Amino acid sequence: MSRLRLAALGLLLASTAAAQDLGLAGRGPVEVLADGAIEWRRDEQVVIAQGNARATRDGTTVFADRLVARYRPRTGGENRVTDGSPLGGASEVWRLEADGRVRIVAGNDRAQGDRAIYDLDRKVLVLTGRALSLTNGTDTLTARDALEYWSASRMAVARGQAVVTSPDRRLEADTIAAWFAERAKAGQETVRGTPVPGAGRLERAEAWGEVRITTATEVVRGDRAIYLPGEGVARLFGAVRITRGQNQLNGAVAEVNLRTGVSRLLPAPGGRVAGMLVPEERRPPAPALGGGP
Repeated sequence: MSRLRLAALGLLLASTAAAQDLGLAGRGPVEVLADGAIEWRRDEQVVIAQGNARATRDGTTVFADRLVARYRPRTGGENRVTDGSPLGGASEVWRLEADGRVRIVAGNDRAQGDRAIYDLDRKVLVLTGRALSLTNGTDTLTARDALEYWSASRMAVARGQAVVTSPDRRLEADTIAAWFAERAKAGQETVRGTPVPGAGRLERAEAWGEVRITTATEVVRGDRAIYLPGEGVARLFGAVRITRGQNQLNGAVAEVNLRTGVSRLLPAPGGRVAGMLVPEERRPPAPALGGGP
């Protein structure tokens, strides 16, 4: 197995905490392994790992068929390399590319796609290809076209048939941006094996285009939505429709409490809130059995 320690891989997060994160946070060296070969192209300033390749740093691992690390001379700063890295004592990786069956694992967080690009300058990960997904162990974010993870703000953006799936509800839209709570520091994610409440949870999601929220009892549609899972509240705007069975309410703005089932609709300026309520059919009582005429 080929092995190389890339100690110059720099920070992806603005934070200096050594926490597991899909953005490869941490200060330690990055260890690159491959079942095939690791090729160092010094003149091109590129390192290529092929064959079940993986890069690991501070509890975060990127798996792929092929990894490409692009580096450059470091201009200075606190992360200068001094451990004899083959890349040189003043080099830094500014871009990491992963191709083929990409999986990223960081604690409870998982992400996958066909291709991933880490832009270390912009602190962003972009996943493309088929079966794009990102999960924190409870909520799952999927997309058709691309998944982005902006590690400095802990924000993920799903583009094209975007979906957030939670245990009791589902949010769909053309585009969804989701913000996650900050992960605990390394070694603090669990207490006696139990996950710390709130660590990495979904805090907020905003959705645009053909928005649809589905629960066990209702379907809510609109043009735009703000979803606060901690409060169990969704606010929708533009051509809002709330459907429960055969009943439907229409308005321009709605606040829906997904826990209590209480919804409040407001009309557009000069307009009205409209609704269609269908009464439940009541069956006539069954005739009594026995007895005379």
